[in-house]
Amino acid sequence: MKIPEKAPEKKEAAISQPVTVQSDVAVEVAVQKTNKPLARQGASLGFSINSFLNKEEKEVVEETVAVKTENIPQNHFTDTDLQMEWNLMLKQLQKKDGFIFNAVKTFKLVKEEENKIKVLYPSDSAKVEFDKISGEFFNHFRRKVHNHAIEIDYVRDVENLKIEVVTKRKIFEKFIEKNPLLKDLDDLMKFDLT
Repeated sequence: MKIPEKAPEKKEAAISQPVTVQSDVAVEVAVQKTNKPLARQGASLGFSINSFLNKEEKEVVEETVAVKTENIPQNHFTDTDLQMEWNLMLKQLQKKDGFIFNAVKTFKLVKEEENKIKVLYPSDSAKVEFDKISGEFFNHFRRKVHNHAIEIDYVRDVENLKIEVVTKRKIFEKFIEKNPLLKDLDDLMKFDLT
């Protein structure tokens, strides 16, 4: 008894091999070859060490945009106006996004000249967070004071804007400077100022 063969498909080739069974009946098995691999190929992660090593350095071309300041409103604003808007922005940030608020709360904005604002920032990582909100803040401020010719200068000021963590030990050491007898008392009593 023979099982009829299936017609091979156009794209796939069929190979028939006779197989003998104990009861003297021959059975043909169809083996198909596929054009596509059966296993899934590895996905590219987007980073290749070879491409990184062989990467050519590209020149970064900066484009400057010329803005005509002749027809732009340039009304006067005071440092008080700037500080009021900055404090309002900080209050809104505190409610909306605490992470950015903690990063930018130490920034100082100072009016330098008639159309120049100097931004003092403590670290580059804080400046990155400030860049996320700076466009929105300065656009709002320019519209509010009707002065669209404001220029912003960023200056890193580590010493004046550094927030010092005051521990009990540091407070006690300041008291020791004022009253040296506290040092003897600390030696005698062995205060836990951790």
